[in-house]
Amino acid sequence: QVQLVESGGGLVQAGGSLRLSCAASGRTFSSYNMVWFRQAPGKEREFVASINWSGTRTYYADSVKGRFTISRDNAKNTVYLQMNSLKPEDTAVYYCAADNTGWRNTPRYSYEADYWGQGTQVTVSS
Repeated sequence: QVQLVESGGGLVQAGGSLRLSCAASGRTFSSYNMVWFRQAPGKEREFVASINWSGTRTYYADSVKGRFTISRDNAKNTVYLQMNSLKPEDTAVYYCAADNTGWRNTPRYSYEADYWGQGTQVTVSS
């Protein structure tokens, strides 16, 4: 069992930065791929970024590549999403998820997640 709690969301101007954190409970955190998804109002949940269990592999959606960085600290049971050069279209609720499927360099699907956090709101003003 893994419980996930996101934090770090807020209101920021376009071009600004935020760092999201996702704190996990449970001794098996380090065995999971971790994934960030987001969901904007009226839209489906979409993949943002993923990182493998050891932190040695990452994959990003094209829309955030070069602006967002996913990382993890297994000693702290935490995964991060550093978001730079934010745009109004980045506005969404951001969710972290734990995924126990094998690693691949493609977007993850929400149905593959085993555990979800409650989400944190990110609002980017123009």
